[in-house]
Amino acid sequence: MLDRIHLSIIKEVDQQGTLTAAADVLCLTQSALSHSIKKLEQQLGTTIWTREGRNVRLTQAGEYLLAVANRVLPQLNLAEERLMQFAQGDRGALRIGMECHPCYQWLLKIVSPYLAAWPDVDVDVKQKFQFGGIGALFGYEIDLLVTPDPLFKPGLHFQPVFDYEQVLVVASNHPLATAEFVEPRHLSKEVLITYPVATDRLDIYNQFLLPAGIAPRRHKTIETTDIMLQMVASNRGVAALPRWLVQEYASKMPVRPVQLGARGIAKQIYLGAREADLSTDYLRAFIELARQPLQKTLES
Repeated sequence: MLDRIHLSIIKEVDQQGTLTAAADVLCLTQSALSHSIKKLEQQLGTTIWTREGRNVRLTQAGEYLLAVANRVLPQLNLAEERLMQFAQGDRGALRIGMECHPCYQWLLKIVSPYLAAWPDVDVDVKQKFQFGGIGALFGYEIDLLVTPDPLFKPGLHFQPVFDYEQVLVVASNHPLATAEFVEPRHLSKEVLITYPVATDRLDIYNQFLLPAGIAPRRHKTIETTDIMLQMVASNRGVAALPRWLVQEYASKMPVRPVQLGARGIAKQIYLGAREADLSTDYLRAFIELARQPLQKTLES
């Protein structure tokens, strides 16, 4: 009764906005698409959507089917992909989602030797999962998640791969550059530059500023590490980044790391995976490679 094509239609109509656009993506005529859903509605005894001019609006039943489609279709696509790889004698693919902006350069250091050791495994890094990685793991859209903030849920396994210290980054000629450490009050007159992440997920806020009831003079977001550090070097603001990353850039531009608070802010990076996939040899090998000492990885 309920076939894969029905789920695909519901998903594409939601993504494309119109029946015509959805039909084009699915290589169907609009009449065939409409007839397929109409027949399903007759079999189920409920409507899936209502027309509003050229657009359609999903009913409660349609919204439920959309949720099913978003959950089931990626799993079916992955199953077909894996089966085709088995049939062709290929090893497989490793899809990595990033929830850690500054970890991208670290990841590149892991990927290079991994590709050499596993030439029959394709690796894909998906930046768009930075803000929904747990759902992407459960939805079989990624196989590994790089994150500093694991959510320990049944069915998922998180492996810590390295420790690091979160520090404040300032220009070499900034008044705070020679400080042993900074206190929250020091940032009340600063422009704080961060990645475009919700403040409740930024350590500089939830572990440093907010507990002290302090806010920066202004908060500015920048997507790329290079531009962020160029702004810091030009005394356009300060930022919070891993110490290892700042030290790597300090040889190229005039920036310095300064400890956040008297005790500092210690963090860990984790690799998350589905427990059922941990027996996959090439996935397990990537985790083991990522667990090598950070300095050795960065120097390789």
